[in-house]
Order: sequence, then structure tokens, then C-alpha cells
Amino acid sequence: MQLIDPVDKTVDRDIALIHELGLKLIYAMNTHVHADHVTGTGLLKSKVPGVQSVISKASNAKADIFVEFGDKIYIGDLFLEVRPTPGHTCGCITYVTGEGPEQPQPRMAFTGDTLLIRGCGRTDFQGGSSSQLYHSVHSQIFTLPKDTLIYPAHDYKGFSVSTVGEEIQYNPRLTKDEETFTSIMENLKLAYPKIIDVAVPANMACGLQDPVVKSA
Repeated sequence: MQLIDPVDKTVDRDIALIHELGLKLIYAMNTHVHADHVTGTGLLKSKVPGVQSVISKASNAKADIFVEFGDKIYIGDLFLEVRPTPGHTCGCITYVTGEGPEQPQPRMAFTGDTLLIRGCGRTDFQGGSSSQLYHSVHSQIFTLPKDTLIYPAHDYKGFSVSTVGEEIQYNPRLTKDEETFTSIMENLKLAYPKIIDVAVPANMACGLQDPVVKSA
């Protein structure tokens, strides 16, 4: 199995559930370099032998496996395909379950922070671009079948899943034309992420931070 966008604070919980279900963790995968939490990827690698980390080559972060557009990540006969969806950050990707009779139906898209439920990720740091995000969503996600399940990296309103069809119809930002969308994104007036100065450097290094050496 694989974990997508694991968090350092929930690694022990995740490992306990994996053991309880009798599963084997193979991949710890990230959709991008997060700014609002530290990834659990490095901790998972240290606690579960054989786990490989995965992130996009465009992220310039450390990992065992770097993926690009069109790559497929196999778990037995099942696979996730990689779709580039930059805009929130320059290295964002979306993992989509495969197309075909032997693959899960309906399909699933793990969108990270690119497409949220009734929203999207901010575009004002880490190489973000409102125009890129708009085109990423419309070309790489909204072209999927409308019953495709959307699983974002997180949701601040308590939702866990949506569908492509729902977001095409109801997303209050991405249903607008590009000019209106760009204006919305430029006027969000969001606060600076509280732990970005810790999270980004840590996540560039697979979530593992160098120990602080105290002077004598």
C-alpha cells in the first residue's frame, strides 16, 4: 500500500492502523512540498523497513523516487498515474488511479492542495501561479470522468471527499473564468503560514530535520 501526504504527528497512528489491517507499506508519497505541516515521509522510512519516498522531480526535494508527467506507480496490478498540476507550488502533482476494467471504479484523484473541496490552494508563495493552477485543474483534473472521487490533502471545513462533477458545478473559485479566478486569488489576503519557515526546509529534506547542536 501507499500513504499519500503523510504528516509527522500522525505517523505512529498510521503505522498502528497499517499493522492492524495486515498491510505492507511500500511508498510514502507527497503531492508537493507542504508549507503548513511537516511530512511524515522521513519518519515512516526510519520506522518501516523498505519504504520508499516519492515526490515530483520538479519539487527539487529529496526522495527515493522522482516522478514526472505520465509516470505510473504500481502496487501489484493497480497503479497511480502522475499528472502535473502546478500552481499552488511549482512542483505540485496529482495522483490518479488507473483507467481500465481491472482498476478501481470510480476513479480517484489525490489532488494535494491544488484542488480542495469547494476551493483550491493559495498561489502566493513557493513558485505559485494563479494562471498555472487554473489551467492545471481544468486540463488535468476536470477532464477526468465526473464521478471521479476527489481526495485533497486536507480540508478545513470537515469534508473528506468530493467528485469532479461536484467541483465543476459548485467550486466557488474554479467555476469562474480565468480572469475572475486570478482576481479572487490576488485578493485573498491570507496570513503568512505559521510554520512555513520550519515546514518547507524540513519537507525539502523528506521531513527529517538536522538535530540542533547546542554550543558548549
